[in-house]
Amino acid sequence: MSEAKSTPKRPKEPFPGAYYLAGAITIALMLFFMVLGATLPPGIAGFLVAFVLGLTVNPRYVPFFLLAGVFSAVMGFLGQEPQVAWGGVALALSQVLVKRFNWT
Repeated sequence: MSEAKSTPKRPKEPFPGAYYLAGAITIALMLFFMVLGATLPPGIAGFLVAFVLGLTVNPRYVPFFLLAGVFSAVMGFLGQEPQVAWGGVALALSQVLVKRFNWT
């Protein structure tokens, strides 16, 4: 009985190498968005990247990211920075969607 408690439990992978595959997919998506963001106009790039990343937020933290999105949008429009401004708008919109549909 004491042997069962002394052996540490390893988390089960869905299949061997699943975590490495997930890491590779994550890095590929990050590189894709970096290239896409560099080729698009600043406002569109900021909106696209912030919107997609905003959809990955844990619903528990939605109010904080919503506040950050509104703050970024206001400061971006006041400072005439289209990437920050439209990124803030997209972040706020994505948080409304996450809160509404609660994809967890």
